[in-house]
Amino acid sequence: QVQLVQSGGGSVQAGGSLRLSCEDSGGTLRMYATGWFRQAPGKEREFVATISLSGSRTYYADSVKGRFTISRDNAKKTVYVQMRSLEPEDPADYYCATGVDVATSEEEYPYWGQGTQVTVSS
Repeated sequence: QVQLVQSGGGSVQAGGSLRLSCEDSGGTLRMYATGWFRQAPGKEREFVATISLSGSRTYYADSVKGRFTISRDNAKKTVYVQMRSLEPEDPADYYCATGVDVATSEEEYPYWGQGTQVTVSS
């Protein structure tokens, strides 16, 4: 059974940083591309970033490009997203998900983590 365990959520001051982690405790993350999505209250879930299995290909939403960095450590079966310069539009529930290849559509990711909340204070 696939199990993606997320950690690293919490609150941060405006302009601050957080790092989110997604670990595959079910044995699939190592073999798949991984995407990050977010959903703010009252809004649709949207694409944030994705990374290929090898880490050689990454893609970012325009809203986070230059501020967020996605990376992976396959030995630890973990994918990270480093979030810097957090802004008012960034608070949301963040989800990691795995799929066969990099993609921006949530339909391309069969397996999902439980989500973690990110808030920004000022």
